[in-house]
Amino acid sequence: MLRTNLSTRPFYNERGVHGVLAATALIVGAFTVFNITQLVMLTRGYSGVRSQAAAAEARTQELRTHAAQTRQALDARQLELISTAAREANTIINQRLFSWTDLLNRFETTLPDQARITSLRPRVEKDGAITVQITVAARSVDDIEEFMANLEKTAAFSDVFPVQDEHTESGLVLATVEGKYAPAP
Repeated sequence: MLRTNLSTRPFYNERGVHGVLAATALIVGAFTVFNITQLVMLTRGYSGVRSQAAAAEARTQELRTHAAQTRQALDARQLELISTAAREANTIINQRLFSWTDLLNRFETTLPDQARITSLRPRVEKDGAITVQITVAARSVDDIEEFMANLEKTAAFSDVFPVQDEHTESGLVLATVEGKYAPAP
């Protein structure tokens, strides 16, 4: 048996190498086709988004122009009149929400026996808080202080303080007391 190769060129099995190269070429070709299709789709999508952005910019400019025209058309004096009317309406609404029954019931439970209320003036502030000014006639300053302390003990009154006091000819102490009133909803 002869074991030598007598050919001028040695034999190499090139089929495996050609197969691997063909498979690699197929994979590269498939990726290339995929990339080209993605590029085409993204380019179309980009042009669509670009046209939507241009339309949105045009709409924005149109709305800005309309807003500027509306601002110019508004008369500042007329706007102030409308604002004043709205504030008046809110004040009236707040006054309707004010419960006189609740307020007088609180005074009935907090007023000492030796004191009486001679006048009462609620006032709605700009921030919506209610300030109540009460004129109280009592036999002594202690009764007025007791009344103020009783008001402070309730959750509805805060910052109660005397504004003015004077002694009358009949021997009574007439005091004006003011405090913030926050009725329960």
